[in-house]
Parts: sequence; C-alpha cells; structure tokens
Amino acid sequence: MEIKSITPALSVAAQMQVQDFGIAASQGFKSIIYLRPDNESNDQPAREELQAAAEANGMSWAWIPVVPGQISDENIDEFGALLNDLPGPVLSFCRTGTRAATLWALVEAGKLSADKILEVTAAAGYDLSALKGRLTTVSADQDDSVPSVGRSHDVIIVGGGAGGLACASSLLKRQPDLDIAVIEPRSEHYYQPGWTLVGGGVFDRSKTVRPMVDYIPKEATWYQTAAATFQPQHQALTLEDGQVLGYKALVVAPGLQLNWEAVKGLKEALGSNGITSNYHYDMAPYTWELVQSTRKGKAVFTQPPMPIKCAGAPQKAMYLSCDEWLRQGVLKDIDVDFCTATPGLFGVKDYVPALMEYVKKYGINLNFQTNLVEVDAASKTAHFKQTNAEGEVSDIEKSFDMLHVCPPQKAPDFIAKSPLADAAGWVEVSPETMQHVTYGNIFAVGDAGNMPNAKTAAAVRKQAPVVAENVLQVLKGNSPHAVYDGYGSCPLTVERGKIVLAEFGYGGKLLPSFPNWMLDGRKPTRAAWLMKEKMMPWLYYDAMMRGVEWLAEPKILPVSPAAHEASVALDCNRDKK
Repeated sequence: MEIKSITPALSVAAQMQVQDFGIAASQGFKSIIYLRPDNESNDQPAREELQAAAEANGMSWAWIPVVPGQISDENIDEFGALLNDLPGPVLSFCRTGTRAATLWALVEAGKLSADKILEVTAAAGYDLSALKGRLTTVSADQDDSVPSVGRSHDVIIVGGGAGGLACASSLLKRQPDLDIAVIEPRSEHYYQPGWTLVGGGVFDRSKTVRPMVDYIPKEATWYQTAAATFQPQHQALTLEDGQVLGYKALVVAPGLQLNWEAVKGLKEALGSNGITSNYHYDMAPYTWELVQSTRKGKAVFTQPPMPIKCAGAPQKAMYLSCDEWLRQGVLKDIDVDFCTATPGLFGVKDYVPALMEYVKKYGINLNFQTNLVEVDAASKTAHFKQTNAEGEVSDIEKSFDMLHVCPPQKAPDFIAKSPLADAAGWVEVSPETMQHVTYGNIFAVGDAGNMPNAKTAAAVRKQAPVVAENVLQVLKGNSPHAVYDGYGSCPLTVERGKIVLAEFGYGGKLLPSFPNWMLDGRKPTRAAWLMKEKMMPWLYYDAMMRGVEWLAEPKILPVSPAAHEASVALDCNRDKK
C-alpha cells in the first residue's frame, strides 16, 4: 500500500485491503473515508469487512459512494464536511486514489487558485489538469458544454475483457496502423469460463487469471483507468481521472455487473455457512471445498431472471457437484434442488431432453419460476418468490447445507446512466450490425449490448470480427456490412468427462460448428469435454484474444452496385484532397 500526502490533514491511497488498516493506524491516521460504490469491480473487497478492519484498529469510518467521473455537488459537500468533522489526520481511498484527490481539489476550489490546487495534487502523483476548467468555475455540471478534448484516437475501446481485447486485435489484424486506445482499470484479465471447472475440482484457480498487459495489443494505447461519462454528440468520453478523450469510432465493451445486493443478505454471507458462487473468482474454490465436505443434507442451486452471462453456468455447477457425489456414493443422502426464475430448464428446447436425463439420473428436484430474494446465513435458509401457472406469487423458503447462487445481473451503472443506454440500461444497438441505433460511430460488443443473444464468451468470439469490420467501414464513410447471427455457445458440463455442447443463434436456431456425425451437440459427448477442458482455453487466449478468427469469420453482406459506386467516388475525392 502506497500512501500519498495531499496536506498534513489528508492523505490518499489506492484500494486498501483488510491487512492494510493496521499499517495505516500505526502511521497515525485517525479516520478513513472510503469512496467506491459497492460492486464496482469483481476484485473489490466487501465494504463491511473494510469498515470492520478500520474500526478494529481504532479509526473512524465514513463512506461516500462516488461514481467514477460523476462527482456531484453533494459528494463535494459531504467530503468537505467529513474533513472538518472527523478526527485527523484522514486517509481517503478509492480504486486508484484519484477520486480522493479530485474531491479534495473540488473542496478547495474557490479557496485556492486552480494552479495551486493542481500543483499540490501533481506533487502527490495525480495529474488533474483536465479539471482546471471545473476548478476555475467551481461548477459540477458541464454535461451540456462542449468538452475540452485532450488526446484523440481513431478508435477507443471501453473495456479490457474478452470483447474489448478481441475486437482490438481483430481491428489491428485488418488495419495495423490504426490508432486504438483501450480503457481498462484492472491489472488482471480473467478467463471466466474456467470458473465452473474450478468449482468442479478440474481447474486450479490460478489458471484463470493472467496479466492484462500481456493481452492488450502492443500497438494500442492503454489508459489504466475507468471510463466515467460519454459525450457522444461531441465524439468524446471522460475518464475517471478527468481526462477527456476524442474518437472517430467508439466500441463499448465493459461487460455486465453482478448485482449481489439484489438478494438480501447474500453478499455478506458469501464464503461461509455453505454459501458459494462460481460467478466469483474467490468463491469458486469454496464451491469445490463444499462439494467435497458435503456428505448428506440439502443442496440448493439457484438461477436468477435473465439476462445473465452463461445461462448454463448455474446448471453446470449442479451437475458437476452431483457427479462427484455420485462417484463418492453419497448422492443418495443429498437432496438436490434447482431453483430457477425461468419457466424452463433451458431456453433452446433441442438440448432439454439430454439435460432431463441427467436431472433424472441425479434425482434433482426442479423448481421453475422460483426466484431467490433473501439468504439467512445464520439459520441456513433461502427465501424465494415462486410464481405458479396462474401468475400468483407466493413466498417459500428452503433450508440448505450447501447453497450455490448465481447472482442477478445488470448493466454497469455508468452505462445505464449514459445517453447510450436503452430503458433497461443496456447499450442500444442493432442486433445484426451491433451499431448504436442513434450514434452511428458507436458499437457494442459483449455483455453490455442489448442484443437478444446468450451472453457467453463464444458469442463474443463471433461478435468481435463483425464489429471490427463495421468500425472500419464507418471510418471509411460507409455503412456497416458485416452481420452477427446471434451465435452463442454453452458447453453444459453434465458430468466430469461429458458435455452437451449447445450452439444456437437468434430465435433458438441451432448453429453447430461441426456436422452431427462428427459431434452432435444435443447429446453428451467426451469430445465436447475435451474441447472445453483442453482446447477452449487455448482458443480463448491464443486465438480470439490475438485476432485469430478460426470458425469466426464475419458474414459480409453483398454490396449493391449503387453503394459500390458511391464508395469509389468517396475514395477518389479523398485521394484528390
């Protein structure tokens, strides 16, 4: 932990861990101000644990959930009041310390000159020069003004996950001299499809995380900070640290947000009392620990309403657990419930018969339209809202010895509050071209888009080349000409060594990658398991993330003669200029 002094009364730091608070107390800090909203990132420690650690070390605690890049007048006033009221010296922290330094700067605006404020923050290692206009005017609302753009790029990609980096590599494969910027605050890149196998005792967790720097293309500019707000009418966006970047085309690929708070009592209960989730990097090993230690009793597996990423993952956890219990000879003593908010077992009917065979084999009790709403860890009780065929809703509860939860999921807050979002908060795009319906130079790839496809890494593998093709067409002044058919794949691990390989597109149309005589995805096969365990990590890291489009080449629409002539004329005019 590196603590940076702003004034004798205030210092700032990047994300603190529980063990850091003893160090802070030993250095004389009396109060802590935490600035990150809950669930801002998957690797963020629980706020309750941080508060407990601060108070255990004799320090006062305060929390202001400041949305990156959206510091309000209320945030400024509250931070200023805390600095006056809390015993000092005060240590404030967020993801990088930038929000803390920025809040101090805005508190001091009007008291100190803008140049003096920027000099102080620069000495602490924070370049807040992009805030100068706001410091000078002492205004917290410039949304309607023309932003003062700093650096500009041909293409800006928001998000360093599978979608963002696959798209960056596909763009550079097609045009190596393209000026691309990637906006991503994390230092690690996670192979999330592997977490199910971690929870099933097949993968070691360390195999699912690698350094982000190894996968951001060397030709791209990496801004290791978060995007905060969008100004699409000005072809600009603002970063968490106040920088304003311009673009010719924008690709939005931040993924989605796990909404642990939507289930009362869940977040604080994770990792104890038999409560786990393979949707969390830190929890997947606990799933396997619970599977090994559970020998009798009740096991409950849940699935929330759609959309969620990898809709088969809640079932995968259940099948792998049941397979292990069956192998150990204890399944007969374990009552297994699958509680899903959906009206059926799987959204594509062709794969249901094979899955039902395993439901029968393992003796699983199916509970449809049954949505988890609360977890009582102390009594080991899960509370549900269950809807019957007549639409009547009743409250039910189930005791458990093991509870595997798939959390509700939603669009990231900074997307949902932006002008790019639809009414539900997702980036509003064409389902075929993934071009924004209002802003033609903006595209979405991956989970944050409102395309009605399954949100899987396999979908991203097909989307990224389509978006790359269409971005380059837009940069040339043409209309998008590549289309996405809604392809998604869900390798349903029904037992260790066999998988039902579901591959489908829009409307549930089957889109198998191989002929049935080679691999029939509607049946559990050993071949599909070998692909999942051995081949897919390679395909993810060394193919998709590097711009290799094996079995993922985009479908290009034919160009009409009139459009071709217009394109040629446009190119000729550019050449003359």
